[in-house]
Amino acid sequence: MLNLAGTAFPAPMALGRPTTKRTTLTRLRVWAADKFPPFLPKEVEKIKDLHARQLATRVERLPVQVSFSESCIMSSCVKPLIQSNTSPVVLLHGFDSSCLEWRYTYPLLEEAGFETWAVDILGWGFSDLERLPSCDVASKRDHFYQLWKSYIKKPMMLVGPSLGAAVAIDFAVSYPEAVDKLVLIDASVYVEGTGNLMKLPRAVAYAGVSLLKSIPLRLYANFLAFNGISFSTSLDWVNVGRLHCLLPWWEDATVDFMISGGYNVSSHIKQVQQKTLIIWGEDDQIISNKLAVVSTLVELYLLMALVGSVPHSNDSKNILRKDCTVNCQMQLYVKYQIVATSLMWKSRALLPN
Repeated sequence: MLNLAGTAFPAPMALGRPTTKRTTLTRLRVWAADKFPPFLPKEVEKIKDLHARQLATRVERLPVQVSFSESCIMSSCVKPLIQSNTSPVVLLHGFDSSCLEWRYTYPLLEEAGFETWAVDILGWGFSDLERLPSCDVASKRDHFYQLWKSYIKKPMMLVGPSLGAAVAIDFAVSYPEAVDKLVLIDASVYVEGTGNLMKLPRAVAYAGVSLLKSIPLRLYANFLAFNGISFSTSLDWVNVGRLHCLLPWWEDATVDFMISGGYNVSSHIKQVQQKTLIIWGEDDQIISNKLAVVSTLVELYLLMALVGSVPHSNDSKNILRKDCTVNCQMQLYVKYQIVATSLMWKSRALLPN
């Protein structure tokens, strides 16, 4: 067991262990008590991961009025159970993902006393997009701002993993009054948008997007990202990661984002005013952690944390293991979320006011 902020937390590797008859019966009882919101795809019932099931029960839709649509967008998120006088923690997800990405970390942050939001970026997650709005960068930015303005209402500690880091930088530069601090995890911020993909014929774009939700592709991604997990666990994580892809407007929204050009924030980095914490997987095979060193964000108050050697964390040996490494493109950040939670718990020391 890993212990973090006084909360017992099962090591991710334990998720693949064989279950006993007693644990199976316990899970059946928990599943029977789960009440999922009716707008989630019915396949949520098949998910076995208890953390995913529990967080899924808390997903709700809030009406958000945006400038680019006449009607409100019923926007999915997980709202905090507690209110705090300090900056709320707002969790974004990575490319083509959902708030369920944070299912292991979210309860730990709440236990640590943080007012915590997990927000679905427009076009992904579980928002109602039946009247499909534009899902380009400007629309995603405006949608997030209107959600913040209507519900969060305080400068926030904004956390962005992978492409979510680009979303966070774009938002922080555009609305600096809304962001108190930034936490960027395995940040995908030097990619120049969707590149040549924006030039694809729509038919080809739809074919490529449909491949994104395929089970074989996502199983392969799990294989690249995680060591030692069972096939059944990997398959279950795939089902969590692709759940939002089963909504009827997912393909249209993703294609719209792709042909719009995507995020290109490398030129915005120097404009970031907020104190920024950068966390990177030591063995990231997709985006080299060397980019964190050369990033112009080091001109700000910066602490780079390589997984396995976290500075200013006296009890890190009890929390971290050297094998806690991840592939930043995975939608499940099971291992690095432990690190992120630990660092955010110490945020007042790491990122002083």
